[in-house]
Amino acid sequence: MSSGLDPPGPGRKSLRRSPRLSPQGGSEGDMIRKESSSLQEVKRRGRMERSRDEELIGKLQELDLSSRAAASGTGLVYSETFTHHKNLWDASHPESPDRVTAIMKELERRELLSLCIRVEPREATDEELLLAHMKCYISLMKSTQTMSESDLRSLSDTYDSVYLHPESFHVAALAVGSVLQLVDKVMTSELRNGFAVIRPPGHHAQANQPNGFCVFNNVAIAALYAQTKHSVSRVLIVDWDIHHGQGIQYLFQEEPSVLYFSVHRFEQGSFWPHLPESDSQFVGSGAAEGRNINLPWNQTAMTDADYIAAFQQLLLPIAHEFQPQLVLVSAGFDAALGDPKGEMSVSPQCFQVLTHMLMSLAEGRLVLCLEGGYNLQSTAEAAAACVSALLGGACPPLTPPTAPCDSALQSISQTIAALYPHWSSMRVLNGRRWAEGDAIRAATNEESSQTISPALSVARTTGLVYDERMMEHLNMWDRHHPEQPQRIFKIFSKHQQLGLVDRCLRIPARLATEEELATCHSVQHIQQIKASAGMKPRELHKLAQEFNSIYINNQSFQSALLAAGSCFNAVEKILTGEVSNGVAIVRPPGHHAERDVACGFCFFNSAALAARHAQKICPSMRVLILDWDVHHGNGTQHMFEDDDSVLYISLHRYDNGIFFPSSEEAAADRVGVAKGAGFNVNVAWNNGRMGDSDYLAAFHHVVMPIATEFNPGLVLVSAGFDAARGDPLGGYLVTPEGYAHLTHLLMSLAGGRVLLILEGGYNLSSISDSMAICTSVLLGDPPPSLVTPLPPPHHSAITTINEVIQHHARYWRSLRINVPESVRAALLSPKNPGKPGSKGKSRKSGQSSIDKPPLPPTGQEDMTADRSLEQLTQGLVSLSISHNSANKTPAVSSPVGVASPKSHDCPVKLTCEGKGEAVSSKVPPEESQSAETAQVTPEMAAPGGEAATGAGVEPEEEGACGWSKPLGALELMCGAQLDGAAMFVVDPLSWCPHLDAVKPLPPSGIDIFLPCQDCGSGAENWICLTCYQVFCGRYINEHMVIHGVVAEHPLVLSFCDLSVWCYACEAYIHNQILFEAKNSAHFAKFGEEIPPWS
Repeated sequence: MSSGLDPPGPGRKSLRRSPRLSPQGGSEGDMIRKESSSLQEVKRRGRMERSRDEELIGKLQELDLSSRAAASGTGLVYSETFTHHKNLWDASHPESPDRVTAIMKELERRELLSLCIRVEPREATDEELLLAHMKCYISLMKSTQTMSESDLRSLSDTYDSVYLHPESFHVAALAVGSVLQLVDKVMTSELRNGFAVIRPPGHHAQANQPNGFCVFNNVAIAALYAQTKHSVSRVLIVDWDIHHGQGIQYLFQEEPSVLYFSVHRFEQGSFWPHLPESDSQFVGSGAAEGRNINLPWNQTAMTDADYIAAFQQLLLPIAHEFQPQLVLVSAGFDAALGDPKGEMSVSPQCFQVLTHMLMSLAEGRLVLCLEGGYNLQSTAEAAAACVSALLGGACPPLTPPTAPCDSALQSISQTIAALYPHWSSMRVLNGRRWAEGDAIRAATNEESSQTISPALSVARTTGLVYDERMMEHLNMWDRHHPEQPQRIFKIFSKHQQLGLVDRCLRIPARLATEEELATCHSVQHIQQIKASAGMKPRELHKLAQEFNSIYINNQSFQSALLAAGSCFNAVEKILTGEVSNGVAIVRPPGHHAERDVACGFCFFNSAALAARHAQKICPSMRVLILDWDVHHGNGTQHMFEDDDSVLYISLHRYDNGIFFPSSEEAAADRVGVAKGAGFNVNVAWNNGRMGDSDYLAAFHHVVMPIATEFNPGLVLVSAGFDAARGDPLGGYLVTPEGYAHLTHLLMSLAGGRVLLILEGGYNLSSISDSMAICTSVLLGDPPPSLVTPLPPPHHSAITTINEVIQHHARYWRSLRINVPESVRAALLSPKNPGKPGSKGKSRKSGQSSIDKPPLPPTGQEDMTADRSLEQLTQGLVSLSISHNSANKTPAVSSPVGVASPKSHDCPVKLTCEGKGEAVSSKVPPEESQSAETAQVTPEMAAPGGEAATGAGVEPEEEGACGWSKPLGALELMCGAQLDGAAMFVVDPLSWCPHLDAVKPLPPSGIDIFLPCQDCGSGAENWICLTCYQVFCGRYINEHMVIHGVVAEHPLVLSFCDLSVWCYACEAYIHNQILFEAKNSAHFAKFGEEIPPWS
């Protein structure tokens, strides 16, 4: 009996069959001997693999994989020694010891000091000081310890704005060492973050001289120390001191591993330090070009809105692209209101918001170091605000005005233009110059009418509402309906598993009253759904047919009442301050429900009702409803489209109006009506499979600027997770980590009053992971890191974002960023084809973005596909093929989660002799992929696995997976003669029972250039879709075949043609579950994504 790796005789099946050709020739005896040795090889390798797996498991168990999540505590370092450095000849000097003592008193007054973990300071060693300074300079500073006052003054006068004291060297070295202490504890996860109350400041100090009150460059040394001792490869330095930190810039302007961002007063060079290199066009040099970011303010009186806009639209996009592993802040507070040097109007509370924004980076590894700040009260309050943020305190309400001024927008625009060639995140904006005449409405909220008390404590409590009675709503006719009761059960179970339920305050559920429902729904609609509670199954089924994508049972009405009532209770708890924020694990969803009709799994619009409930409690309250469900919330839009007290922002899959709810109402040009114009924002995605990069770009450049300017008192999130990676309806690629970052951004609004309300999401694993990580962030945990490198936004996403900006910039000043046409045109010139810069590559393909051809205009891909289809049709006609067409009846409405139904022609079986016949297809129309109904595999094109063009010729890569040229609803089954051998186009199975073996992609995606893990071969490699290990194919060394037998992992993907083979079924498989893996491999291989599954 054959037991080898080659396929057995007819009638028998084996897992050992190769995904490719028939067995090689040889005598029967040779084959038996080979099979026997192969079986021994399989067993031997099986033992080796088990040993390797056990070793790996052991190593993983030794690792603390949750070290960052476990990291807690805010470190604070201070010593009375910092008061010893003082000016002996000018007692009124602004850089005085009182600066640090005032901060410590304010921390004590606010009872923040006791919440911090005190860290002992230490002096930096000479070796540590030498990281940024010359040996001769260190020796000179040491010599000051024995100088007389006259000698000290004489030496000080040789520098710009410097005084020295006999204890200056000791105090300055202690300041450096104190920062290094915090870096050590943060990088080893002993602390989550820290604040160094130190002096003298450091960011002006240069390698060989003191400057601007600074002796040693505290933050620069800390960055170099982190790289040296902790192997940190990317450090972000944020400098919000009012003076440009030229010392840091000089040290790192040629160092690509450090990103330096400085926002400072410049006034065309008239403000100290009066340097041309403080302007925006100085972006670094050599390999570090683009790593130096200067945002120069050219007028005084800049406000909170100006700084927040700079962070949202400039710093955060680049920081996410850079992906730092540590964030250091030169925290000068001389931009604070009342500072005699800064002359700005930034409230102390604004620095808490800025700190909160930075806490989303580097998994929360953040260290703030005191720099300037010369109004003692403002400096102390601002420092305390930062410590409050580090401790997890909710952001304070924003201070009006909330729209950036024109001068700020001009400065931001100039800096973006300077960085445009270097960062893909900056190339999202294609802004034009905006004239005042373009504005329909003046900047909103110059004065706030809301009475929102600021948070008095750093204690943050997250409320959670859940009631299993909502599981009683179920589909009696289809137990596999995607909106199933297990959705909320799985989410709640995940919360329990991660310990989140115990960390939250449980909020009881309750039934909404009919009076409460009537704030958004008609009495007739309420009574119609209420009547369903007493209906018989036939009546329920008939009633459901009156709506689009609705099922009803006798418990649906009560479940919908519980969903709405639970949201009401959560809103009440948030507005009364009993909890800071909340999460509502409820169903059925609500955002499709209209005033008088149920729609899309929804009966009553929970988010809309919650907004009205909040306004009943606080009549003047402005509410933001942020809807990130993959489907447009048509019901929510219609309820508030003429209301300027509710801002509705929806990010949804639109696909030019064919994706559910398949209405032009979801388009970007629908901005609201009457006084609600501008308060309805549709980020309507077309084409492309949007992921973290696209959603973050929309948040940075559209959602957060508009929401900040609107300044809501409450944020309600229609938190559908069907844009999550792996969702069967959405088809998008947003990760749980991506949702975490979106949640963190929203928490800077409304004093942190954020309520997440579950909407859609139909992959039980995705929704559980995604909502749990959002709750974790609401509780104060830092968002996990995104995939590195973060891919650039999809070109279609960029088009959508700019379309939204074009429609809404007239209503929202914060959107009026202008990137000169000359800057954009320069990137498309022959010298700069495609998208240069950013020093990133397309995942791991090795192909830089500069090598990509310019992207076609919006819609060109569709036109190309249409032309290809037309050419194919003409070719079929020329072959005189006849087939029966399916009836083409236009659909009135489309089912939820899919595109509008289109006609599907009966597939045609073609032969190369020109004959055609109609064949049946087992693939449902909504599951068929026109672009993949036929796959030609290079190895099958000729005997021996060689391409048809001859031995040794590489197969042509373009269209390797059948994706490049859509073929319409035609199933091609072609046969031809090639060198005496038959060649057939493979018809893959649309489903197999082993698809459950496919696991989620690793964060790094698929690298198609990896060699075989066993032999190092780079030819004909495959990747296992269960464990994502790479091995060679049958005609190299059979290592993937062996792996499939030993590990019992049936599904593998070819790096050659990107087809998927199932060992168990002995067939090629094409199913939506495989789309993510195929798309990742396709992107790595060709630098472009596969057209979205539809």
